[in-house]
Amino acid sequence: MAAYLAALKKYAVFRGRASRREYWMYILVSCVIVLALVVIEGLLMSDVEADESVLATLYQLAVFLPTVAAGVRRMHDTDHSGWWILVPLVNLYFGIRAGDRQTNRFGLIPTLLR
Repeated sequence: MAAYLAALKKYAVFRGRASRREYWMYILVSCVIVLALVVIEGLLMSDVEADESVLATLYQLAVFLPTVAAGVRRMHDTDHSGWWILVPLVNLYFGIRAGDRQTNRFGLIPTLLR
């Protein structure tokens, strides 16, 4: 939960680095929240047939910018430009790859949740 809150505190910070753990814990908590919102809305609106959850969509819109910012910082941790998040398979590879163990051109080693 600390990684999720840390990413939200850096709402639109595209500089610096995000450790692998910080990024993936943020993604995991976001997915759990979306799933919970879908289930809650499904239980509350059981008589209405809808393919999409309004609550989950609103949440995803609210965290869109911090999600992109965390992804860019994750790319920076592997010493790559943040623009790589636009290339699906490459950004997945860089996202799961270990970050640089020393200071790189994007900043110091991330200290949160190593």
